Parts: sequence; C-alpha cells; structure tokens
Amino acid sequence: MMEVARDLYRRELLKGSTETLLLSLLLGEAMYGYQLVKEMDSKSSGYFRFKEGTLYPALHRLERDDLIAGKWQSSASGQDRRYYYITEKGRTKLASMLEEWNLFTTAVNLVARPSGN
Repeated sequence: MMEVARDLYRRELLKGSTETLLLSLLLGEAMYGYQLVKEMDSKSSGYFRFKEGTLYPALHRLERDDLIAGKWQSSASGQDRRYYYITEKGRTKLASMLEEWNLFTTAVNLVARPSGN
C-alpha cells in the first residue's frame, strides 16, 4: 500500500515538472521523442520514466506555446524523425522556471527539514 501511495505521489510530482525537465534536456541539444525518453531515464538514473501519453502531449503544449519548435529530419537510417529545439522564448521561460524551482525547493526544505530541531 505504501508503495502505491509513493508511486502516485511521484506521478503528481512528475506532472508538475514535465515541462521544466523537457526544456532542460532540449537546452543541451535538439532531440526526437524516443531520444528524450531515453535521455530522461538515463540522466535521472531511472527515476523519471516518460510514457508516450505523458511525453507527446507535453511536447505539443510546449510547441503550441512557442517554447520549442519541431522539425522533421531524416536520420542516417533514412527514417524521418521529428526533432525538437528549444526557442529563445523557451530559454527565457526555463530560466524563470528554474529560479522558481530553486525558491520552492528551498522553502520546502526549510519546512520539511528545519535545522536545530
């Protein structure tokens, strides 16, 4: 039962962090969907496991809001893939999101782990 509750909590945390995580990955380089899934899994040591039902709606929202842009390209194998790039607006938004994240986590830690008690 405790594990189920933890998994639900983890999903809620991920839901609120998905866009920040995706923009952060795209800051380094343009990537296609499956590459984003693998990179997220790798960089988080398996903590974040995106499924198509989470990934593609988030990418479409980011693209609709002009935070990323997608472009079809042929790969070396000849398969067309849609690569996503962070836009200048996306870079600005990410900087703001990360600043807020730092304020939020600091405040949570002050409450959850007060020093001197």
